[in-house]
Amino acid sequence: MTAFKHGPKPVIGLVGAIGAGKSTAARCFAARGGLVIDADGLGHAALTEPKVIQTLVDRWGGSVRKADGSLDRHAIGKIVFGNRGERDMLQSVVFPYIAERVREEIERGMNIPDVPFVINDAALLLEAGWANMVDKIVYVDAPRELRLARVAARSGWTAADLEAREAAQWPADQKKKQADVVIINDSGTTELQEQVDRLLNGWGLVPDFHGVLPWPN
Repeated sequence: MTAFKHGPKPVIGLVGAIGAGKSTAARCFAARGGLVIDADGLGHAALTEPKVIQTLVDRWGGSVRKADGSLDRHAIGKIVFGNRGERDMLQSVVFPYIAERVREEIERGMNIPDVPFVINDAALLLEAGWANMVDKIVYVDAPRELRLARVAARSGWTAADLEAREAAQWPADQKKKQADVVIINDSGTTELQEQVDRLLNGWGLVPDFHGVLPWPN
């Protein structure tokens, strides 16, 4: 039996270019029985923690707080995007919370008999230094024009907005070098599921979907 870092099942890190469809890819993995950990969602949850709220209000003042007392993510985004020091501070506050929750979910996945693998869906997995949490890394990509169209439709972003978010992450080429596999999401969900199926079958994690990719060394 292959030995993995956390037990009898592999943990696969899922990263990707902004707007490439990483969340859609995560659903494709979930469709084959994987337990998906939404690390990005856990980052949002961290911003509801009283200690986190107080730390950020102490740092940035009441302007980052809504009338109901919760944090204003939009206001925080204006502060941290384009300001490396403030972004590093924010990450130093929320990353430990996310990492702890992710480890708990990995352990839970190891103990669910019907779960063949765990997916750590984390946009900043590499930036946060969490590569040691996973056994392999899958990078989801798509042409830039398509990614811009997706984020424009989803969030109303402009090309400048996309560039600002990309500047806050590692360069795409650097992430791809760290990845074991690159999935291109430039067609529909059916085609994306087929790519995921071939990958998982080739790794011996799901029944035969005519996969040809071996577990990478």
